Amino acid sequence: MRKKAVVLLSGGLDSATTLYFAKAKGFQCHCLIFDYGQRHKKEIASAKKIAQRAVCPWQVIKISLPWKGSSLLDKKLEIPGLDKTVSQSRNSTNSINSSNSSNSIPSTYVPARNIIFLSFALSWAEAIGAGNIFIGANAIDYSGYPDCRPEFYRALVRAVNLGTKAGVEGRGFSIFTPLIKMTKGGIIKLGTRLRVPYELTWSCYQGGRKPCGKCDSCNFRAKGFREARAADPLIGKLEVGS
Repeated sequence: MRKKAVVLLSGGLDSATTLYFAKAKGFQCHCLIFDYGQRHKKEIASAKKIAQRAVCPWQVIKISLPWKGSSLLDKKLEIPGLDKTVSQSRNSTNSINSSNSSNSIPSTYVPARNIIFLSFALSWAEAIGAGNIFIGANAIDYSGYPDCRPEFYRALVRAVNLGTKAGVEGRGFSIFTPLIKMTKGGIIKLGTRLRVPYELTWSCYQGGRKPCGKCDSCNFRAKGFREARAADPLIGKLEVGS
Protein backbone atom coordinates (compact mmCIF):
# COMPACT_ATOMS: atom_id res chain seq x y z
CA MET A 1 0.00 0.00 0.00
CA ARG A 2 1.39 3.38 -1.01
CA LYS A 3 2.12 5.99 1.64
CA LYS A 4 -0.31 8.88 1.77
CA ALA A 5 0.91 12.46 1.56
CA VAL A 6 -0.61 15.92 1.45
CA VAL A 7 1.16 18.21 -1.02
CA LEU A 8 0.79 21.98 -0.88
CA LEU A 9 0.24 23.04 -4.49
CA SER A 10 0.34 26.73 -5.40
CA GLY A 11 0.54 26.42 -9.17
CA GLY A 12 4.17 27.58 -9.32
CA LEU A 13 7.14 25.62 -10.58
CA ASP A 14 8.49 24.74 -7.11
CA SER A 15 5.26 23.20 -5.84
CA ALA A 16 4.67 21.40 -9.15
CA THR A 17 8.16 19.90 -8.99
CA THR A 18 7.56 18.88 -5.38
CA LEU A 19 4.34 17.09 -6.35
CA TYR A 20 6.04 15.12 -9.11
CA PHE A 21 8.97 14.36 -6.79
CA ALA A 22 6.60 12.93 -4.17
CA LYS A 23 4.83 10.85 -6.81
CA ALA A 24 8.16 9.52 -8.06
CA LYS A 25 8.97 8.45 -4.50
CA GLY A 26 5.83 6.34 -4.41
CA PHE A 27 3.54 8.56 -2.35
CA GLN A 28 -0.20 8.66 -2.89
CA CYS A 29 -0.56 12.44 -3.15
CA HIS A 30 -3.49 14.62 -2.13
CA CYS A 31 -3.10 18.21 -3.31
CA LEU A 32 -4.11 21.19 -1.20
CA ILE A 33 -4.66 24.48 -3.03
CA PHE A 34 -5.38 27.79 -1.30
CA ASP A 35 -7.56 30.70 -2.35
CA TYR A 36 -6.44 33.20 0.28
CA GLY A 37 -7.35 36.49 -1.37
CA GLN A 38 -4.26 36.75 -3.56
CA ARG A 39 -4.25 39.34 -6.34
CA HIS A 40 -5.28 36.93 -9.09
CA LYS A 41 -6.71 33.45 -9.58
CA LYS A 42 -4.38 32.30 -12.36
CA GLU A 43 -2.16 30.36 -9.98
CA ILE A 44 -5.22 28.56 -8.57
CA ALA A 45 -6.29 27.55 -12.08
CA SER A 46 -2.73 26.39 -12.77
CA ALA A 47 -2.65 24.31 -9.60
CA LYS A 48 -5.89 22.55 -10.55
CA LYS A 49 -4.54 21.71 -14.00
CA ILE A 50 -1.28 20.38 -12.54
CA ALA A 51 -3.14 18.16 -10.05
CA GLN A 52 -5.36 16.85 -12.83
CA ARG A 53 -2.36 16.14 -15.08
CA ALA A 54 -0.69 14.28 -12.20
CA VAL A 55 -3.93 12.33 -11.62
CA CYS A 56 -4.06 13.39 -7.97
CA PRO A 57 -7.13 14.33 -5.92
CA TRP A 58 -7.19 17.98 -4.90
CA GLN A 59 -9.08 20.44 -2.75
CA VAL A 60 -9.25 24.21 -2.89
CA ILE A 61 -9.52 25.84 0.54
CA LYS A 62 -10.84 29.40 0.59
CA ILE A 63 -9.67 31.44 3.55
CA SER A 64 -9.80 35.14 4.38
CA LEU A 65 -6.99 37.26 5.77
CA PRO A 66 -8.90 40.54 6.23
CA TRP A 67 -5.97 42.27 7.94
CA LYS A 68 -3.97 41.85 4.68
CA GLY A 69 -0.39 42.97 5.52
CA SER A 70 1.09 42.09 2.14
CA SER A 71 1.23 43.55 -1.36
CA LEU A 72 -0.03 40.17 -2.61
CA LEU A 73 -3.26 40.75 -0.69
CA ASP A 74 -3.67 44.51 -0.74
CA LYS A 75 -4.00 46.10 -4.18
CA LYS A 76 -3.38 49.50 -2.62
CA LEU A 77 0.24 48.41 -2.09
CA GLU A 78 2.61 48.29 -5.01
CA ILE A 79 4.47 45.08 -5.77
CA PRO A 80 8.18 45.93 -5.58
CA GLY A 81 9.88 46.65 -8.90
CA LEU A 82 12.87 44.94 -10.44
CA ASP A 83 15.75 46.90 -8.87
CA LYS A 84 14.35 46.76 -5.35
CA THR A 85 13.38 43.07 -5.35
CA VAL A 86 16.64 41.87 -6.85
CA SER A 87 18.62 43.85 -4.27
CA GLN A 88 16.52 42.48 -1.43
CA SER A 89 16.77 38.93 -2.73
CA ARG A 90 20.56 39.05 -2.95
CA ASN A 91 20.83 40.41 0.58
CA SER A 92 18.50 37.71 1.85
CA THR A 93 20.25 34.89 0.01
CA ASN A 94 23.58 35.89 1.53
CA SER A 95 22.14 35.56 5.02
CA ILE A 96 20.04 32.40 4.79
CA ASN A 97 21.43 30.95 7.98
CA SER A 98 20.96 34.11 9.98
CA SER A 99 17.88 36.00 11.03
CA ASN A 100 16.43 38.24 8.33
CA SER A 101 15.98 41.86 9.23
CA SER A 102 12.67 43.51 8.46
CA ASN A 103 14.38 45.58 5.75
CA SER A 104 15.38 42.48 3.80
CA ILE A 105 11.90 40.95 3.62
CA PRO A 106 9.89 42.27 0.66
CA SER A 107 6.31 43.51 0.85
CA THR A 108 5.15 40.35 -0.95
CA TYR A 109 5.65 38.43 2.31
CA VAL A 110 2.25 37.30 3.61
CA PRO A 111 2.27 37.21 7.44
CA ALA A 112 2.63 33.60 8.66
CA ARG A 113 1.39 32.23 5.33
CA ASN A 114 3.26 28.92 5.42
CA ILE A 115 2.33 28.37 9.07
CA ILE A 116 -1.34 28.86 8.17
CA PHE A 117 -1.14 26.64 5.09
CA LEU A 118 0.74 23.88 6.88
CA SER A 119 -1.81 23.92 9.71
CA PHE A 120 -4.56 23.15 7.22
CA ALA A 121 -2.38 20.51 5.54
CA LEU A 122 -1.65 18.83 8.87
CA SER A 123 -5.33 18.82 9.85
CA TRP A 124 -6.28 17.21 6.54
CA ALA A 125 -3.41 14.74 6.77
CA GLU A 126 -4.42 13.65 10.27
CA ALA A 127 -8.05 13.27 9.18
CA ILE A 128 -7.19 10.97 6.24
CA GLY A 129 -4.40 9.08 7.97
CA ALA A 130 -1.53 10.61 6.01
CA GLY A 131 1.72 10.94 7.92
CA ASN A 132 3.55 13.01 5.31
CA ILE A 133 3.43 16.63 4.17
CA PHE A 134 5.31 17.98 1.16
CA ILE A 135 5.96 21.69 0.54
CA GLY A 136 8.11 23.31 -2.16
CA ALA A 137 9.90 25.72 0.16
CA ASN A 138 13.29 26.94 -1.05
CA ALA A 139 16.02 28.74 0.91
CA ILE A 140 18.46 29.44 -1.93
CA ASP A 141 16.74 31.28 -4.80
CA TYR A 142 13.92 32.90 -2.85
CA SER A 143 12.69 36.28 -1.62
CA GLY A 144 13.95 36.16 1.95
CA TYR A 145 10.74 34.90 3.55
CA PRO A 146 11.48 33.58 7.08
CA ASP A 147 9.08 30.64 6.64
CA CYS A 148 11.23 29.21 3.84
CA ARG A 149 14.23 28.39 6.04
CA PRO A 150 15.24 24.85 7.11
CA GLU A 151 15.28 25.71 10.80
CA PHE A 152 11.62 26.72 10.63
CA TYR A 153 10.61 23.29 9.35
CA ARG A 154 12.73 21.47 11.91
CA ALA A 155 11.00 23.42 14.68
CA LEU A 156 7.56 22.90 13.15
CA VAL A 157 7.92 19.13 13.02
CA ARG A 158 8.68 19.09 16.74
CA ALA A 159 5.67 21.29 17.48
CA VAL A 160 3.11 19.36 15.43
CA ASN A 161 4.19 16.02 16.82
CA LEU A 162 3.65 17.43 20.31
CA GLY A 163 0.31 19.00 19.47
CA THR A 164 -1.59 16.34 17.50
CA LYS A 165 -3.30 13.08 18.39
CA ALA A 166 -1.24 11.27 15.77
CA GLY A 167 1.96 12.60 17.29
CA VAL A 168 0.99 11.69 20.85
CA GLU A 169 0.03 8.17 19.76
CA GLY A 170 3.38 7.67 18.06
CA ARG A 171 2.09 8.10 14.50
CA GLY A 172 3.79 11.44 14.00
CA PHE A 173 4.19 13.54 10.88
CA SER A 174 7.08 14.09 8.54
CA ILE A 175 7.35 17.39 6.68
CA PHE A 176 9.39 17.07 3.51
CA THR A 177 11.06 20.06 1.83
CA PRO A 178 12.94 18.33 -1.02
CA LEU A 179 13.84 21.58 -2.82
CA ILE A 180 14.95 23.62 0.16
CA LYS A 181 18.67 23.64 -0.65
CA MET A 182 18.40 23.62 -4.44
CA THR A 183 18.90 26.50 -6.85
CA LYS A 184 16.11 27.32 -9.28
CA GLY A 185 18.24 25.90 -12.07
CA GLY A 186 18.64 22.66 -10.14
CA ILE A 187 14.92 22.50 -9.47
CA ILE A 188 14.10 22.91 -13.16
CA LYS A 189 16.61 20.23 -14.14
CA LEU A 190 15.03 17.87 -11.60
CA GLY A 191 11.54 18.72 -12.82
CA THR A 192 12.52 18.17 -16.42
CA ARG A 193 13.69 14.66 -15.56
CA LEU A 194 10.40 14.07 -13.72
CA ARG A 195 8.40 15.39 -16.71
CA VAL A 196 6.81 18.22 -14.75
CA PRO A 197 4.39 20.12 -17.04
CA TYR A 198 5.99 23.54 -16.57
CA GLU A 199 3.77 24.89 -19.34
CA LEU A 200 0.88 24.65 -16.85
CA THR A 201 2.64 26.52 -14.04
CA TRP A 202 2.31 30.20 -13.16
CA SER A 203 4.86 32.13 -11.09
CA CYS A 204 4.21 35.82 -11.75
CA TYR A 205 2.81 38.00 -8.97
CA GLN A 206 0.68 39.73 -11.59
CA GLY A 207 -2.31 38.08 -13.23
CA GLY A 208 -1.86 39.31 -16.79
CA ARG A 209 -2.11 37.44 -20.05
CA LYS A 210 1.56 36.57 -19.78
CA PRO A 211 4.19 36.95 -17.03
CA CYS A 212 5.32 40.52 -16.36
CA GLY A 213 9.03 39.62 -16.41
CA LYS A 214 9.80 42.21 -13.73
CA CYS A 215 8.58 40.95 -10.36
CA ASP A 216 10.73 38.98 -7.93
CA SER A 217 9.10 35.67 -8.83
CA CYS A 218 9.50 36.21 -12.58
CA ASN A 219 13.18 37.01 -12.11
CA PHE A 220 13.90 33.87 -10.10
CA ARG A 221 12.01 31.79 -12.66
CA ALA A 222 13.93 33.33 -15.58
CA LYS A 223 17.22 32.84 -13.71
CA GLY A 224 16.36 29.18 -13.18
CA PHE A 225 15.60 28.47 -16.81
CA ARG A 226 18.81 30.21 -17.87
CA GLU A 227 20.85 28.16 -15.40
CA ALA A 228 19.13 25.00 -16.63
CA ARG A 229 19.85 26.07 -20.22
CA ALA A 230 16.22 25.59 -21.10
CA ALA A 231 13.45 27.73 -22.54
CA ASP A 232 10.52 28.58 -20.32
CA PRO A 233 7.57 26.90 -22.08
CA LEU A 234 5.29 29.78 -21.10
CA ILE A 235 7.25 32.54 -22.80
CA GLY A 236 10.46 31.20 -24.31
CA LYS A 237 13.71 32.73 -23.07
CA LEU A 238 12.67 35.71 -20.96
CA GLU A 239 15.48 38.09 -20.03
CA VAL A 240 15.44 39.75 -16.62
CA GLY A 241 13.61 43.06 -16.80
CA SER A 242 12.26 42.55 -20.30
